[in-house]
Amino acid sequence: MSNLTHKNSTRNLYNHTASDWIRGEPSSLSDFTARPFVLELCEPVAGLRVLDLGCGEGYCSRELRRRGAERVHGIDLSQSMIEAASLQEVEDALGISYEVGCATNLKQFDDSEFDLVVAVFLFNYLTIAQTQECMAEIIRILRPGGRFVFSVPHPSFPYMREAAYPFYFQVEGKGYFSKRDQQFPGRIWKRDGSWLNVQLIHKTLEDYFNALKVAGFNTMPSLRELRVTPEHIALDESFFKPLFDQPLHLAIQVSR
Repeated sequence: MSNLTHKNSTRNLYNHTASDWIRGEPSSLSDFTARPFVLELCEPVAGLRVLDLGCGEGYCSRELRRRGAERVHGIDLSQSMIEAASLQEVEDALGISYEVGCATNLKQFDDSEFDLVVAVFLFNYLTIAQTQECMAEIIRILRPGGRFVFSVPHPSFPYMREAAYPFYFQVEGKGYFSKRDQQFPGRIWKRDGSWLNVQLIHKTLEDYFNALKVAGFNTMPSLRELRVTPEHIALDESFFKPLFDQPLHLAIQVSR
């Protein structure tokens, strides 16, 4: 499948489902098991110029602004997602700017323009080549000493459980290495019983770290393997327990 086909598939998915993502509080599984920990890795954000790549309907953009970021700009491939983000900005003005754009081409930004670049579940929609292109752009627009924080589904997760509630990617067979760069459908549930359709272009740990190296990141990354915690179980055992003790997501922070 070509890069353009992957891109059109992602755009179409989110143009059709943007309204399902709008929420004022945590709702989907990863709103509990991933985003709080990614935002924690972003701290301190007060006074920073932040770019939120693959911002969707602006959930993390709004949180970063509330945490004191001086400037937050969100980019997403989906026109409908940006419209949803902009509508929420109209309803609750935080001073965030949004635009439709492509994560592999950030030529509208100057070198060293941002202090922090965030990409929350962006790279599972990009091929290995696109991931390398994107990271090369990110290091260019980051100031020296600036930070890049991103999250992805844990590469091993799809191969460790069947396609079942409350989160899965439906990979074909057990080809952790042979299935690299192939796209698979997935589904992640909300606590209200509804679900969101998601996608995965499978990449290995080596692929992610090689992309960082090729881009020019040469400092030691911080890595967190995100999972269901005892606090999640205490909150809603029936929702979270099926995933207990499994590696769900990775959160990585690296400095330029």
